[in-house]
Amino acid sequence: MFYSRFRHVAMNVAADAFWRILGSFGVARILGHSYSLRCVVFHNISPTESPFTAGIRVSITPKTFEAALRFLTAHYVPVSLQDVLTGCNGNGLPPRAILVTFDDAYASVAECAAPLCRQFGVPAVFFVNAAFVDNQRLAPDNLVCYVANVLGMETINAAARAVAGNETLELHSLAEVFGAFLPAISLADREAFLEALRNLSGINESRMAKDASLYLTSKQLCDLTHFDFEIGNHTYTHTHCRSFSQQDLVSEVERNKAELEALSGTKIRSFSQPYGSSKDLTPELAEHLKRSGHQAVFLSESVANPRRPDLFHLDRISTCAESDDTLFFEIEVLPRLRAIRNRLFHNPAPVRAGGAHSSANRQESVDLDEYGNATDRRKRA
Repeated sequence: MFYSRFRHVAMNVAADAFWRILGSFGVARILGHSYSLRCVVFHNISPTESPFTAGIRVSITPKTFEAALRFLTAHYVPVSLQDVLTGCNGNGLPPRAILVTFDDAYASVAECAAPLCRQFGVPAVFFVNAAFVDNQRLAPDNLVCYVANVLGMETINAAARAVAGNETLELHSLAEVFGAFLPAISLADREAFLEALRNLSGINESRMAKDASLYLTSKQLCDLTHFDFEIGNHTYTHTHCRSFSQQDLVSEVERNKAELEALSGTKIRSFSQPYGSSKDLTPELAEHLKRSGHQAVFLSESVANPRRPDLFHLDRISTCAESDDTLFFEIEVLPRLRAIRNRLFHNPAPVRAGGAHSSANRQESVDLDEYGNATDRRKRA
């Protein structure tokens, strides 16, 4: 907790200092000249937190989002997915090109974000999980978050122990659930964990999903295409992909693409990796995406994209920044520093947040998950 608070304060101080420098964008370029396409990812645009979202850093207020759009349109050139597909292939992108994206299927994007994007002339890509459209069920993130916030981590641990068969398993935070436990289990075991969670909590998921109305409807999905939003694939049920079987590829990737195309009436051309880690973008998944007609793949490891980026490895910055200086620092400075670090250390693993903590007398590395949380990378059986 102390480390997290110290890191937050240090980042705010550094962001303020960088932003006050005369010619701050030029100073940032000194760190690396090859940074071309910037990509940012938002999730839920809501004036208040709820038990379904508190603790996973997916929500920003409409006021904060509008301020972010003002900043982005003042200092960058918003581009569309089509611009990215043609520009990265050699035709070139404008200076400081930026692509705005949204992950998950939150209704707030249709209700609030899309009108603001249209007002500011910002095209965007909305990556959707078809399983949650029309609020038939809850996304795993929101279900886990709700149980942790309302019933506590002990219920989460009871469900995890039942699936893992390990009575000593102890998850201390949501970051550990999403950053360590869920990535290490199969899709079938994840479904068993979620079922155990529902049973232990006494939750009627379909009723709760309808009452909460977190996700967009079929009509809202169709309407998004009229706001210059392109719809993208985010897997059917928002799951880690590193242990996918061939059948999982069909049920999560192909099914989602087919259902979204049927619902929206548009072609699905891009894929966003749930939780954003390059560990989940396996060779098998990449090959399957190419064969199934996807033309671009997006991660969320907050690393600067090179001058001629790989369309199947486009990185994004997941942000909940509440001020211009922090947003500038997250987009211009930190991604360059991470790219430099990765280059120096030839690190093929997912990007780390730049810190370490001690556990059981050893140092454990720290990752950033899709939501920008620091997560423990330890594998848990």
